Amino acid sequence: MSFPDIAPELKSRAPKLRGRLLPNQSLAELTWFRVGGPAQVLFMPEDEADLSHFLSVLAADIPVTVVGLGSNLIVRDGGIAGVVVRLGRGFNDVAVEGTRIRVGTAVPDVRVARAAQEASLAGLAFLRGIPGAIGGALRMNGGAYGRETKDALIAARAVDRAGRVHELTSADMHYSYRHCGAPEDFIFTEATFEGAPGDRAAIAAEMDKITESREATQPIKSRTGGSTFKNPPGRKAWQLIDAAGCRGLIVGDAQVSELHCNFLINLGTATAADIETLGETVRRRVKESSGVELEWEIRRLGIPA
Repeated sequence: MSFPDIAPELKSRAPKLRGRLLPNQSLAELTWFRVGGPAQVLFMPEDEADLSHFLSVLAADIPVTVVGLGSNLIVRDGGIAGVVVRLGRGFNDVAVEGTRIRVGTAVPDVRVARAAQEASLAGLAFLRGIPGAIGGALRMNGGAYGRETKDALIAARAVDRAGRVHELTSADMHYSYRHCGAPEDFIFTEATFEGAPGDRAAIAAEMDKITESREATQPIKSRTGGSTFKNPPGRKAWQLIDAAGCRGLIVGDAQVSELHCNFLINLGTATAADIETLGETVRRRVKESSGVELEWEIRRLGIPA
């Protein structure tokens, strides 16, 4: 399916625009699952000022959706109406400042972990275990191996739907488990993390351990989207899924991973509908077998085919 081309009209409203506006741009190759329809318009701003300018002149009735590295995301087969924002090169800086590290939100989490390790800063190795970019970690309080984004974040910058720039403290983010309470329309542009002086070799060893653990227990070489469901209080989602008999379950060309059953896999030709239907089937079976209602951790965006 394709959407009406609104890119020329958007360009005419934003004469100082420096970023790229691409109409009916496929999003499948931007997601780890490799599924989904197009963005009506994909916008890649040059930097924070460019993003702010664009949003300040964008008509209020045009929806705005943000995607990062596409690791924790299902884009539905009908695509996403309105403007999809994807931050790129202008949001890719990493600066170590004493025990702090300031990064753009397009920077992959693993790159921040490596930069901290090279600067002998402990406390950020957990980012090695989170697939995706810093923007996603901020938006969902991403965590792994005993630590969460909220444990290390000092400050963040964001642009709202009207183009205004905001500076936020960690408290302003109102974090809880896999949840951020900052306004939904905020697009995060920068984050500052606090580390602690540490031993470079010890931090490297910790990161190696995380890498080995992920490779041994997660289907990271498959087309997957990371953890599918949040862990319910005091329970492990994968154990509930396993107990409900869903390990290896298949819908279309989507499968519950045999290696880690809180991961869904595109075996090759799955549609977004296959993957989402599989997830909903797992949720139903877990509810029937344990009474627990699993909550999606993966974001599902757009319209069905």
